[in-house]
Amino acid sequence: MSGVTLNNVIKRYGDVQVIHGIDLDIKDGEFCVFVGPSGCGKSTLLRMVAGLEDTTEGSMHIGDREVTRMDPSQRGVAMVFQTYALYPHMTVKDNMGFGLKMNGHPKAVIEEKVAEATRILKLEPYLDRKPAALSGGQRQRVSIGRAIVRGPEVFLFDEPLSNLDAELRVEMRVEIARLHKEIGATMIYVTHDQVEAMTLADKIVVLRLGIIEQVGAPMDLYRDPDNKFVAGFIGSPAMNFVNGTATGGGVEAPGLGKRFDGIVSTAHEGKAVTVGARPEHITLDPNGDTHTVEMTESLGGVSFAYLSGPTGERIVVEERGDIRTASGVTVGVNIEPNRILLFDAETEQRIRS
Repeated sequence: MSGVTLNNVIKRYGDVQVIHGIDLDIKDGEFCVFVGPSGCGKSTLLRMVAGLEDTTEGSMHIGDREVTRMDPSQRGVAMVFQTYALYPHMTVKDNMGFGLKMNGHPKAVIEEKVAEATRILKLEPYLDRKPAALSGGQRQRVSIGRAIVRGPEVFLFDEPLSNLDAELRVEMRVEIARLHKEIGATMIYVTHDQVEAMTLADKIVVLRLGIIEQVGAPMDLYRDPDNKFVAGFIGSPAMNFVNGTATGGGVEAPGLGKRFDGIVSTAHEGKAVTVGARPEHITLDPNGDTHTVEMTESLGGVSFAYLSGPTGERIVVEERGDIRTASGVTVGVNIEPNRILLFDAETEQRIRS
């Protein structure tokens, strides 16, 4: 197995640049997730690693080999796509072994590799079925099995769960996490779903408009985002943001009906800031009168109250336990000052002192 290194990688389509000088080091055996909104360049970057898109500038290494201009078949990667791309007239067994057969591998080798992939993915009951007789999740497992039998140095996943329903997505996330643990291969996974990213990744790469905004472990990005974009993208529901002003070593936040002392240095005196707080870090004060509950979304063990504040800014508050705040009720909000994150209102960068 091998790691992947990108050095100042750029991608242009004519005069339009879509990937802007990306540097990234993915260690051997790491599960790295590219995440970001539509159009951020995550799938393009993955296809560049695969060799399906040319690299305009920069260099790319897989292990010790430079693969920047190398043919996809020589890179030692296997890709799992959003669409299953299975041959409908072939059985599961034949689909998984077809690539090796076309490359002239001996029948005994193909049988051995298919058997190993079948064991890992628990596909034994389905080997003689054709794709039409499989569920969506089973088809995706066959697609992953086809990648496993190739014995690649790096597995690439391009939004592989997008076509599955919610229950199957959860099931397949578990399957992919178990697969990574068992075979220990380097995996690069693309998704727009930050829940998938948080669940699967050793390392998350947050992309926006072809630029890396931040790289780190899931909980590091969640707890310590570098900017407002990362803070808002990582976490579900998203972080709450309200306008504020730094003054006297504290912050006035009219949208929360609060002043928070001692959370910012006087070097930022008079500066417009954005106050960020996650839904689980806010509590409701039933005796307060600053916010109105517009709606409560109950999900069983947890619910989310959607509030409208004195300045019209909306915030979401997580509630647990058996008591739920009813719609139309007027409440106050409380936030521990050490749970607040501050961002420069102009640059959107994190203010850390």
